[in-house]
Amino acid sequence: MAELGRVTWPPGPIATDRLLLRPPAARDRPAFVDLYTSPDVGTFTGGARSREAVERALPAAPRGRPGHFVIDLDGAMVGTVQLERRDVDYEVRQAAGHVDLGYLLLPVAWGRGFATEACEAALVWFAGALPGETVVLTTQTANGPSMRLAARLGFVEVERFEAYDAEQWFGRWTPPAATG
Repeated sequence: MAELGRVTWPPGPIATDRLLLRPPAARDRPAFVDLYTSPDVGTFTGGARSREAVERALPAAPRGRPGHFVIDLDGAMVGTVQLERRDVDYEVRQAAGHVDLGYLLLPVAWGRGFATEACEAALVWFAGALPGETVVLTTQTANGPSMRLAARLGFVEVERFEAYDAEQWFGRWTPPAATG
Protein backbone atom coordinates (compact mmCIF):
# COMPACT_ATOMS: atom_id res chain seq x y z
CA MET A 1 0.00 0.00 0.00
CA ALA A 2 1.11 3.54 -0.62
CA GLU A 3 2.39 5.41 2.40
CA LEU A 4 0.93 8.58 3.85
CA GLY A 5 3.59 10.66 2.22
CA ARG A 6 6.05 12.81 4.06
CA VAL A 7 4.90 12.65 7.66
CA THR A 8 7.14 12.51 10.69
CA TRP A 9 7.13 8.88 11.80
CA PRO A 10 6.82 7.75 14.41
CA PRO A 11 5.20 10.87 15.84
CA GLY A 12 5.98 9.83 19.40
CA PRO A 13 3.41 8.13 21.57
CA ILE A 14 -0.04 9.70 21.51
CA ALA A 15 -1.66 9.58 24.93
CA THR A 16 -5.41 9.65 25.50
CA ASP A 17 -7.20 9.47 28.84
CA ARG A 18 -6.75 5.69 29.03
CA LEU A 19 -4.67 4.62 26.05
CA LEU A 20 -1.36 5.09 24.34
CA LEU A 21 -1.03 4.95 20.55
CA ARG A 22 2.47 3.85 19.64
CA PRO A 23 4.46 1.93 17.03
CA PRO A 24 4.51 -1.87 17.40
CA ALA A 25 7.22 -3.60 19.42
CA ALA A 26 8.48 -7.20 19.58
CA ARG A 27 6.49 -7.73 22.79
CA ASP A 28 3.26 -7.18 20.78
CA ARG A 29 3.72 -10.24 18.57
CA PRO A 30 1.52 -12.60 20.66
CA ALA A 31 -1.29 -10.01 20.69
CA PHE A 32 -1.01 -9.60 16.90
CA VAL A 33 -1.30 -13.37 16.51
CA ASP A 34 -4.38 -13.42 18.78
CA LEU A 35 -5.91 -10.48 16.90
CA TYR A 36 -5.48 -11.98 13.43
CA THR A 37 -6.62 -15.48 14.46
CA SER A 38 -9.66 -14.49 16.54
CA PRO A 39 -12.91 -15.80 15.03
CA ASP A 40 -14.75 -12.91 16.73
CA VAL A 41 -12.46 -10.29 15.19
CA GLY A 42 -12.71 -12.04 11.82
CA THR A 43 -16.52 -11.95 11.74
CA PHE A 44 -16.64 -8.81 9.56
CA THR A 45 -13.10 -8.90 8.14
CA GLY A 46 -13.15 -12.00 5.98
CA GLY A 47 -12.69 -14.56 8.74
CA ALA A 48 -9.95 -15.54 11.12
CA ARG A 49 -6.65 -16.72 9.68
CA SER A 50 -5.02 -19.92 10.87
CA ARG A 51 -2.60 -19.60 13.76
CA GLU A 52 0.05 -21.47 11.76
CA ALA A 53 -0.23 -19.08 8.79
CA VAL A 54 -0.06 -15.99 11.01
CA GLU A 55 2.88 -17.38 13.02
CA ARG A 56 4.78 -18.02 9.75
CA ALA A 57 3.96 -14.65 8.18
CA LEU A 58 4.40 -12.33 11.17
CA PRO A 59 7.96 -11.15 11.81
CA ALA A 60 9.47 -11.59 15.28
CA ALA A 61 9.26 -7.81 15.66
CA PRO A 62 6.15 -6.48 13.88
CA ARG A 63 7.13 -3.52 11.71
CA GLY A 64 5.67 -0.08 12.07
CA ARG A 65 4.53 1.95 9.08
CA PRO A 66 3.36 5.55 8.93
CA GLY A 67 -0.22 5.77 10.10
CA HIS A 68 -0.22 2.39 11.88
CA PHE A 69 -0.54 2.47 15.66
CA VAL A 70 -0.73 -0.15 18.37
CA ILE A 71 -3.48 0.60 20.89
CA ASP A 72 -1.81 0.12 24.27
CA LEU A 73 -3.72 -0.21 27.54
CA ASP A 74 -1.57 -0.29 30.68
CA GLY A 75 1.47 -1.55 28.76
CA ALA A 76 -0.31 -4.24 26.74
CA MET A 77 -1.51 -4.19 23.14
CA VAL A 78 -5.31 -4.43 22.89
CA GLY A 79 -5.65 -3.55 19.20
CA THR A 80 -4.53 -1.49 16.26
CA VAL A 81 -5.69 1.62 14.47
CA GLN A 82 -4.39 2.64 11.07
CA LEU A 83 -4.69 5.40 8.56
CA GLU A 84 -3.46 4.08 5.25
CA ARG A 85 -3.54 5.57 1.78
CA ARG A 86 -4.98 2.92 -0.51
CA ASP A 87 -3.44 2.25 -3.89
CA VAL A 88 -5.46 3.40 -6.87
CA ASP A 89 -6.07 -0.25 -7.77
CA TYR A 90 -7.30 -1.15 -4.27
CA GLU A 91 -9.99 -3.85 -4.30
CA VAL A 92 -12.63 -1.56 -2.74
CA ARG A 93 -12.74 1.02 -5.53
CA GLN A 94 -14.48 3.60 -3.32
CA ALA A 95 -11.41 3.77 -1.05
CA ALA A 96 -8.83 3.66 -3.85
CA GLY A 97 -6.52 6.66 -3.69
CA HIS A 98 -7.88 7.80 -0.32
CA VAL A 99 -6.63 7.52 3.25
CA ASP A 100 -8.67 4.78 4.87
CA LEU A 101 -9.30 4.40 8.62
CA GLY A 102 -9.15 0.85 9.94
CA TYR A 103 -9.07 -0.60 13.42
CA LEU A 104 -9.11 -3.98 15.13
CA LEU A 105 -9.45 -4.68 18.84
CA LEU A 106 -9.09 -7.89 20.79
CA PRO A 107 -12.51 -9.05 22.05
CA VAL A 108 -11.47 -8.44 25.69
CA ALA A 109 -11.30 -4.73 24.82
CA TRP A 110 -14.72 -4.49 23.13
CA GLY A 111 -17.53 -2.39 24.54
CA ARG A 112 -15.31 -0.11 26.63
CA GLY A 113 -15.00 2.86 24.26
CA PHE A 114 -11.38 2.11 23.33
CA ALA A 115 -12.07 2.10 19.58
CA THR A 116 -13.66 5.55 19.79
CA GLU A 117 -10.85 6.92 21.94
CA ALA A 118 -8.08 5.47 19.74
CA CYS A 119 -9.69 6.47 16.43
CA GLU A 120 -10.39 10.02 17.64
CA ALA A 121 -6.73 10.40 18.70
CA ALA A 122 -5.50 9.00 15.38
CA LEU A 123 -7.76 11.37 13.42
CA VAL A 124 -6.52 14.37 15.45
CA TRP A 125 -2.92 13.32 14.69
CA PHE A 126 -3.79 12.86 11.01
CA ALA A 127 -5.49 16.26 10.75
CA GLY A 128 -2.32 17.87 12.13
CA ALA A 129 0.02 15.82 9.91
CA LEU A 130 -1.96 16.29 6.68
CA PRO A 131 -4.24 19.30 7.19
CA GLY A 132 -7.40 19.42 5.14
CA GLU A 133 -7.19 15.86 3.82
CA THR A 134 -10.29 13.69 4.15
CA VAL A 135 -10.38 10.14 5.49
CA VAL A 136 -12.67 7.33 4.34
CA LEU A 137 -14.05 4.29 6.14
CA THR A 138 -15.72 1.16 4.82
CA THR A 139 -17.62 -1.31 7.00
CA GLN A 140 -20.33 -3.89 6.63
CA THR A 141 -23.76 -2.51 7.45
CA ALA A 142 -24.33 -5.65 9.55
CA ASN A 143 -21.50 -4.54 11.86
CA GLY A 144 -23.60 -2.41 14.22
CA PRO A 145 -20.75 -1.36 16.54
CA SER A 146 -18.64 -0.19 13.58
CA MET A 147 -21.59 1.70 12.09
CA ARG A 148 -22.17 3.47 15.44
CA LEU A 149 -18.45 4.28 15.74
CA ALA A 150 -18.40 5.81 12.25
CA ALA A 151 -21.29 8.08 13.26
CA ARG A 152 -19.63 9.07 16.57
CA LEU A 153 -16.43 9.94 14.74
CA GLY A 154 -18.29 12.19 12.30
CA PHE A 155 -18.10 10.07 9.15
CA VAL A 156 -20.85 10.93 6.67
CA GLU A 157 -22.33 8.25 4.45
CA VAL A 158 -21.38 8.55 0.79
CA GLU A 159 -22.82 5.31 -0.50
CA ARG A 160 -23.67 1.68 0.14
CA PHE A 161 -22.58 -1.14 -2.13
CA GLU A 162 -22.28 -4.92 -2.30
CA ALA A 163 -18.87 -6.56 -1.80
CA TYR A 164 -17.64 -9.72 -0.11
CA ASP A 165 -21.22 -11.09 -0.22
CA ALA A 166 -22.46 -8.35 2.12
CA GLU A 167 -23.77 -4.79 2.04
CA GLN A 168 -20.95 -2.30 2.70
CA TRP A 169 -21.17 1.24 4.06
CA PHE A 170 -18.74 3.84 2.75
CA GLY A 171 -18.29 7.16 4.56
CA ARG A 172 -16.05 10.22 4.53
CA TRP A 173 -14.61 12.32 7.37
CA THR A 174 -13.42 15.86 6.78
CA PRO A 175 -11.21 17.41 9.43
CA PRO A 176 -12.58 20.44 11.22
CA ALA A 177 -11.43 23.73 9.75
CA ALA A 178 -8.42 25.16 11.49
CA THR A 179 -9.17 28.08 13.75
CA GLY A 180 -6.68 30.76 14.38
